[in-house]
Amino acid sequence: MENPRILILDDDKKTLDFLAAFLIFKGYQLLQALDGPDALLKLEQNDVQMVIADTRMPNASGLEFVKRIKSLRPEVVVIAYSAFVSTETTNDLLQAGAFVYLEKPFNLEKLENAIKQGLEHHALQLKSLRQKSKPKIRTQLNNIIGESDKMLALFEMLEKVAGTDSTILIQGESGTGKELVARAIHDLSDRSDKNFVAVNCAAIPDELLESELFGHVKGSFTGAVVSRMGRFEMADKGTLFLDEIGDMKANLQVKLLRVLQSREVEPVGGNRPRKVDVRIIAATNQNLDQMVANKLFREDLFYRLSVIPIILPPLRERDTDIALLLNSFLQKFNKINNRNIEGFDSQVMEILTNYHWAGNVRELENLVERLVIITGGGMVTYHDLPEKYRGGRTVPRVQPVTLPKTGICLHSAVEEFENGLILQALQKSGGNKKEAAILLNLKRTTLIEKLKKKNLTFSGTHQ
Repeated sequence: MENPRILILDDDKKTLDFLAAFLIFKGYQLLQALDGPDALLKLEQNDVQMVIADTRMPNASGLEFVKRIKSLRPEVVVIAYSAFVSTETTNDLLQAGAFVYLEKPFNLEKLENAIKQGLEHHALQLKSLRQKSKPKIRTQLNNIIGESDKMLALFEMLEKVAGTDSTILIQGESGTGKELVARAIHDLSDRSDKNFVAVNCAAIPDELLESELFGHVKGSFTGAVVSRMGRFEMADKGTLFLDEIGDMKANLQVKLLRVLQSREVEPVGGNRPRKVDVRIIAATNQNLDQMVANKLFREDLFYRLSVIPIILPPLRERDTDIALLLNSFLQKFNKINNRNIEGFDSQVMEILTNYHWAGNVRELENLVERLVIITGGGMVTYHDLPEKYRGGRTVPRVQPVTLPKTGICLHSAVEEFENGLILQALQKSGGNKKEAAILLNLKRTTLIEKLKKKNLTFSGTHQ
């Protein structure tokens, strides 16, 4: 791309001028904004490939600004920066769609590298999304259940990218359905009549994974009594799904990168590379951005895999889908186990809709299977639920406070109100302090200090 146009946003004129001078020197076209509304207006009115933005500005939320940009122009690459960088903030911004989050003052070399990689990413993504995709075939997405806004956006994304051959990186917590999504992409693609081959990189011992992926020739190591084809060749003309890619060791990351670049595999013990035509879909529940920063995952491989990143929402962020999932799993396990469970009563539905679901859809599915087998028939009631899901129902709800004629102790009222909110957050998070802190927009350490100071306890609370 010749002379890409970059929009920079910062309320500090000195920083804005510094960045503008640096980027103009490097040959980029520039647009500048001192506040969010002006930046969004310029973004609407101009062809912009990248936004570089300060996320700590008065009367503005950097997280909401990134979300607004990605909603308005999904293809635009966002480089966010701040003088105050934390792991929690970084994760939130990356989840919202930021390409990278940098710390100020700038390391100019790091900034320049981020810009180059971001623009390469923009070009690859734009090329992929412009390629002709197959007509929408929602029936092939039936195994992925959901009607929430996040799931409808996911379905639309899958239909757009399935018809391309670009590499996809699926990120999400354990149990969110990463393999289901990978299979759906394959089923919607032009490769659907060829093999879909899945490899769990964490389940195969390190010393065997290379042979598993690339194959080996007879006699190449002890036990190699015959030559064997690897998963790459098995998936030729089809799709290879590399699950738990974050667990792959450094030496194999180098070899995988070479295969992605050359489209050739060399079996262990062999000296004749073999051409392969494979569409790669990788997945992980780890934070690869953080692993790259910690030198645990190769940066060049990460950008090769993440041409089109797909982030699966955890179940707690799509609670409107829980009723659909419950009924779908109920029908499935009634049929499999020859049972006739009629449904879930209103109290159970309320509890399960508000539950934290640390294990996501997989945990929900396992619970329904257990309830179908144990309950046998009729409606599932509160007493049928395992204790884990019944716990914490006695946490009091905060009631509206009416100022009495005689007045009130403001300190005590505020303290009571705060205590109630903290207990509710712990209830909704299943006792997980980190998630409770997120619900309260607090640091985890701040929440722990408050619990100690107030001497608050919650049954089932864990770290």
